[in-house]
Amino acid sequence: MQPHDFWQDLHPPASFTGGASHSGFFPATLPDGRQIKLPIRPLSDGRHALASLIINQASFAVQDALAKALAERLRKVDPEIVIGLPTLGLTLASAVARELGHSRFVALGTSRKFWYLDDLSVPMSSITTPDQIKRLYIDPRMLPLLEGRRIALIDDVISSGSSMLAGLRLLSSCGLAPMVLGVAMIQTERWRPRLQEEFASASSKVAGVFSTPLLVKTLDGDWIAEEE
Repeated sequence: MQPHDFWQDLHPPASFTGGASHSGFFPATLPDGRQIKLPIRPLSDGRHALASLIINQASFAVQDALAKALAERLRKVDPEIVIGLPTLGLTLASAVARELGHSRFVALGTSRKFWYLDDLSVPMSSITTPDQIKRLYIDPRMLPLLEGRRIALIDDVISSGSSMLAGLRLLSSCGLAPMVLGVAMIQTERWRPRLQEEFASASSKVAGVFSTPLLVKTLDGDWIAEEE
């Protein structure tokens, strides 16, 4: 497969049942059984890898399927407002809000507008840009939309937990606590201790469409899930 071929098609249930080892792609299975192909990204140690999702490069059909599946997961807590984390979480958050029947969503950002307040910002990094420390901002004019509301905080992927922690810290500084943390992909379990350490109940609030493991290279050059 070419790099631009990933995340483009929804394959019928059980299209990929080739066992525990993977070569070329990792098959992710949605709640309705359909599958999508994710590229495998080797990590710097050469021995481990992660399955990758870049949602704004996915086809509209895949984006819509992920948003619909996540919206169904979130309905049980009946969120009144959706907040999206930049950058890729904004694509998913907008679509999830529409699926929930909302008229709008609130976008957090890393670009400081002149009317933003430094007190309403926190440092932010992510696993895909580990060397870039940005600041995460909330538009102060959005706060009246959030106060006293049931909030869903949305990102595309939770992996190291850095982006989600930044969102939780920012909302906490505003006196806000999300009811649910929604993602398309739960990438390994590395994020869980970090969230629990700072926000004890946060890890139990995570709702994802599908999960992917940390992968380890076999002697044959394929990839298998590393045992916990």
